[in-house]
Amino acid sequence: MSANGSIPSDSKDIPVLGTGTEGSKNVSPLKAALNYTEEYHTVPLHDSKVQPNGNCSASVMQSNTEVGDVHLGPAQELWSTTRDKAVKLRMEASELGSKPPMTVHQMFWATVEKFGDLPALRTKKDGMWVTLTYKEYYQHSRAAAKSFLKLGLERFHGVGILGFNSPEWFIADVGCILAGGLATGIYTTNSPEACQYVADNCQANVLVVESHKQLIKILQVRDKLPHLKAIVQYKGELEQKLPNVYTWAEFMKLGEEVPDAELDAVINSQNANECCTLIYTSGTTGNPKGVMLSHDNITWTANAAGSMTRLKMGDEELVSYLPLSHVAAQVNDMWICMRFAGTTSFAEPDALKGSLANTLREVRPTSFLGVPRVWEKMQEAMKAVGAKSSIIKKRIGDWAKGIGLQASYNAMEGDSSVPWGFMVANNLVFKNVRKALGLDRCKACYTGAAPITKDTLEYFMSLYIPIFELYGMSESTGPHAISWAEDYRIMSCGKVMTGCKTKLDKEDNDGNGEVCFWGRHVFMGYLDMPDKTEEALDADGWLHSGDLGKLDNNDFLYITGRIKELIITAGGENVPPVPIEDAVKEEVSIISNAMLVGDKKKFLSMLLTLKCNVDENGEPIDELTPLAVEFCRQHGVIASKVSEIINKKEPAIYKAIQEGMERVNAKATSNAQRVQKWTILPRDFSISGGELGPTMKLKRPVVTKMYQEEINQFYGE
Repeated sequence: MSANGSIPSDSKDIPVLGTGTEGSKNVSPLKAALNYTEEYHTVPLHDSKVQPNGNCSASVMQSNTEVGDVHLGPAQELWSTTRDKAVKLRMEASELGSKPPMTVHQMFWATVEKFGDLPALRTKKDGMWVTLTYKEYYQHSRAAAKSFLKLGLERFHGVGILGFNSPEWFIADVGCILAGGLATGIYTTNSPEACQYVADNCQANVLVVESHKQLIKILQVRDKLPHLKAIVQYKGELEQKLPNVYTWAEFMKLGEEVPDAELDAVINSQNANECCTLIYTSGTTGNPKGVMLSHDNITWTANAAGSMTRLKMGDEELVSYLPLSHVAAQVNDMWICMRFAGTTSFAEPDALKGSLANTLREVRPTSFLGVPRVWEKMQEAMKAVGAKSSIIKKRIGDWAKGIGLQASYNAMEGDSSVPWGFMVANNLVFKNVRKALGLDRCKACYTGAAPITKDTLEYFMSLYIPIFELYGMSESTGPHAISWAEDYRIMSCGKVMTGCKTKLDKEDNDGNGEVCFWGRHVFMGYLDMPDKTEEALDADGWLHSGDLGKLDNNDFLYITGRIKELIITAGGENVPPVPIEDAVKEEVSIISNAMLVGDKKKFLSMLLTLKCNVDENGEPIDELTPLAVEFCRQHGVIASKVSEIINKKEPAIYKAIQEGMERVNAKATSNAQRVQKWTILPRDFSISGGELGPTMKLKRPVVTKMYQEEINQFYGE
């Protein structure tokens, strides 16, 4: 693509809207049948009926060449673990849950037809932003689909995508789906063996990799992948010409001779209740599971989430930087954006090592999704800047933050009044902070994928930047509960998504129970894992999350723990670890990560890490962060390294940590919930170290195994 968004020479022959059948009776695959408006309000199809159990009458099931029909494959059950088997849909009788099902192509085409000239994808090349419009995005996706067909992509076989977010990642994913394959993201942090497992499990015919670094991983295991037919590298030239390995430009030309009619036949044969995407869980316990998502899972969820938060067509812009192999980023960046004709701008690959801030200032997104660690890093960076400010600036900042916190709480409670001095604080502080962060156009800041502390939420509330918590899982196509500007409570993950249901299973006396989901966002099943699928989906079709939660009187959902993470002491008391870990981090600001241990033990202990800087590869180094150095200085200690504190068992720092621990213990609901022992580990947790998952969620089994010796010492074992 060129700087003005025109078509490059290697794709100049790709027709903008297709030819052959695409140009004739397939010109509008939605309009005729669904009679949609700009907001996709739909009416039933002539005399056909979509039944609440997911079955459909003969008129819906008639010829798949007919344009715009709701296509549903025959199905008897709500779940499937077979790649080519359709499922019943959890249709409702009215409102969002009753919307006619769509395929990904139908949703994409509806956006292209009405908003084809709007910018869809933006990326930087040689320091300049380059844009693809929706028409161009669509035609590139068709070209990729044809090339996949040319390479021999078989129906319901995988295309694995291994690389950082980019237009090519999106085009490969959508192209795979149009060609009838299963789009499968693979984490860039995966080892060659982990890549092999995913590629083999999804029976990948093609693997799309970003660079030589990722290509090497695949070449190491290529001989163990019997279904693999080709590899495509989408950035740079190949360092060595190998058989069946293509550059992106070569790949995009491969399908030029494939007739449009051949691709259209594949597209028109797709059913909304069949699988089109696989999301692999991070596999903290055992091998990753392939979460099967149907066309309807994706298209319905994108519509429901965007409708609930009142997104406007053609008005949204976001920055894509979180791993697309994770459901949160994929649904937010690809599918919701596509459904509402938004613009996705791609961050640089080193986004999480520092460049994200520059991208945000350039793009100025209308919404921003950050995992808790991203918000914590922002908080730390701003505090470090504040620590260097003059006394006058500090006083102004503290005054403004007091006003901002009160104003944010007022807004949360639906009170439109603001404290005295708010306008001055807004002009002096809040507007400047938002501008510096690149969030001055941002209507909604979200967090999800892991728990966030109250301290971080209140810090941003004090800057009049409320962060809205989302809750869900891969198995619910991302969101299940949503907070947004008009409906949120601090520490709650919001209310159930419109058209879905929540129930709490086996509630205790405090109202805590396992959070269970129902709705069209609930996944089909785990690929080739019927036993695991039965564990997740009960006989009535409810998805069991494994999370403990409670609902307040206003139906706000609060997650109170994870069943598998509960520590059961020797005395039989159930202890959720996250609230205690968060409390310790809030009390002692030098602590970066904390992990509670003590399962089947007489008392609780804790592993701690200190805040340290990271190198250019994101690896933690021995150097303390400026905030940690300042913490030491405030306690009369001159230290710049983690090792200096540990080797000397620096008395003032150890005392400060112990005092913080005692303050947390003083608030414990029982003696069993008090932390008796702790130790500082020499290295902070990281993704590369294996302690954190791709969204920086703590991998407790991994940490337990890595530091078993330290844990044993707590208990004299």
